[in-house]
Amino acid sequence: MRLLLTAGFFLFTVTSSTHGADSFSTLIQPLFAKNCTGCHGENDKVKGKVNLLEIESLSQLSGHTELLEELVDVIEYEEMPPEDEPQLTKRERGDLLAELESLLHKSINAKKVYPQAPMRRMTRFQYSNAVEDLFDLKVTVFTLPEEMLREIKPYFDPASGVMPQKAGVGCRPLGKSQLIQPRLGRVAAFPQDLRAEHGFDNRGDHLSLSPLLMESFLKLSRSIFDSPDFQAKNCGKWQEWFADPGTGDLEAELRRRISEILYSAFRSEVDEVTIDRYTELALAKAEAGLPFTDTIKLVGAAALASPRFLYLYDGANSDDMSESASDYELASRLSFFLWGSIPDRELLELAASGDLSEPEELRMQAERLLNDKKLKRFCDSFPSQWLQLDRLVSSQPDPDEHPEFYFAKFRVSMHMMLEPLLLFETVLIENRPLIELIDPDFSFRSDLLKSWYATGKRGKSTPPTMIVYDRVPITDRREGGVITNAAVMTMTSNATRTQPITRGAWIGAVVFNDPPEPPPGDVPALTEEPGHGEENMTLRERLDAHRERKDCKGCHAQIDPLGFAMENYGPTGLWRDSYENGRKVDSEGVLFRKYPFNTPVEFKDAILAEKERFVSGFAGHLLSFALGRELAPADSLAIDGALDNCRDSDFPFRDIIKEIVVSESFRYKSNFPEPSALAKAP
Repeated sequence: MRLLLTAGFFLFTVTSSTHGADSFSTLIQPLFAKNCTGCHGENDKVKGKVNLLEIESLSQLSGHTELLEELVDVIEYEEMPPEDEPQLTKRERGDLLAELESLLHKSINAKKVYPQAPMRRMTRFQYSNAVEDLFDLKVTVFTLPEEMLREIKPYFDPASGVMPQKAGVGCRPLGKSQLIQPRLGRVAAFPQDLRAEHGFDNRGDHLSLSPLLMESFLKLSRSIFDSPDFQAKNCGKWQEWFADPGTGDLEAELRRRISEILYSAFRSEVDEVTIDRYTELALAKAEAGLPFTDTIKLVGAAALASPRFLYLYDGANSDDMSESASDYELASRLSFFLWGSIPDRELLELAASGDLSEPEELRMQAERLLNDKKLKRFCDSFPSQWLQLDRLVSSQPDPDEHPEFYFAKFRVSMHMMLEPLLLFETVLIENRPLIELIDPDFSFRSDLLKSWYATGKRGKSTPPTMIVYDRVPITDRREGGVITNAAVMTMTSNATRTQPITRGAWIGAVVFNDPPEPPPGDVPALTEEPGHGEENMTLRERLDAHRERKDCKGCHAQIDPLGFAMENYGPTGLWRDSYENGRKVDSEGVLFRKYPFNTPVEFKDAILAEKERFVSGFAGHLLSFALGRELAPADSLAIDGALDNCRDSDFPFRDIIKEIVVSESFRYKSNFPEPSALAKAP
């Protein structure tokens, strides 16, 4: 998602002579014909599935909201027309952009629709957190390898607003010792949820529930309460919910406890019919001789297997227009966004009173959740997925060429992985400007990493049980940040060489939230070894020859400058000035066709010059993660609003999150379109 509307745009559209009902025939259509339809309609050429010759009127164009958004993006950032096609003059581009932005704004507001995320089950990460919070467990339910940054020695305290100078941490890839933590014995996790392409593992369209997985959930819920570790010392709710009350009205006591359990587990009011059904089951078991504690455990197992616990979903609206989400729905949205878990008692009480939907109350609750140590769960899930760090786990540089990369059973990449994650946590906890994710003046390094960056050798190895990372100043801007760190450089290389196209695609998707289209299926891969006559060529020269195809040039014109900007970093993230054949590394390029650069530092400067584009893309990632769905055109208004309200303070991280939480995209919902409406959609 990118910025759409500015104050200057409003002034321009009011004064523009082309603005009006006839602007399509006098401005838009002639410019399309002169500059665009050669690739998008003429002679049956339809690149990117866009045929502009099919658009014949202003009203028809206004009905294509997603196309309008795409047109605004590529024209605003001068991605179209391609460099080898006739270009728009500065005035033409300004007039066309103003008119398209006006149409887009009107189209969005004519029927503002915030898509409803599909009904989806919890991820296993959310499930584990939810069970732990529901019963106030002092141990984890099951260990999750996907938690890449493990807090070994407590350091994470968001309420303090300060990240310590040292952090004792670990990660699962460093060995099985990282999995040693108090947990429920005899409880096994279900399979890991996969990250969506250019998305997150909580995306509704990826979280299905097969009959086999449903059976696994049933077994899992029973195993939790059958665990020998589910007992008084490990369960904060034991006395309140599980301890035998002794004498008294058995049915009344069962009903009271069951009502409280279901209310918390289902995250909303529970109807009397449902409470009756659970109570009747429990009473029958208790009267048949089942001990009271075991009876409540049986109720707990049934609750955990209920769709009302397992699924996240919104209720239906009264019509096809967007409506406010209910207070209970907002409570779940907020808690699953920042805590990856169910709402706590305070959120549920505010939802019950109807106060949570007030924007200022919602903002205050977001602040409260941001100050709670449960925020670590957000840091355990969002940044590693945003940065796609799971790819680093499988990175294996050639051991003959990079022997220092390997030691014992481990790899240097396991130390690399934690550096950008600790940076992310620091920018969040200290509410620093988001651009410091790109260009900070500090980083966190283990002793091994310090040696690696300085000498290309791993130095003295450290035990895998805990690694101490020191907060260190960055004095050379070639280092630091989420793009110029060894983790990203290593995972975007193969065993023997860097992969500039992979790096460029990563930067496009992660940094600017603008992933490229997949390459044509009939394009052959670049051979690993230089062919005959290529021995003295640079990688850039080999790739230039490789992509001579006309249908490849458009995307490569956008991807390649991003990737080659990082070419000074070798396959293991170490700086180099020349290739093995002696040829000098060429990092020269132009960002967005207007910011020339010759070095990675100049590339960072170019990103800083367009920092709102980065912040807008990052806010889009956050919003998509918060809602568990792809973004729609109406969501751009929420992102623009968040940036407008944080611009004067230079876009602090926590402030951006709070603006997202109070945005209409977060607070509103829509019904799913009817199948017939989908079939008629343009």
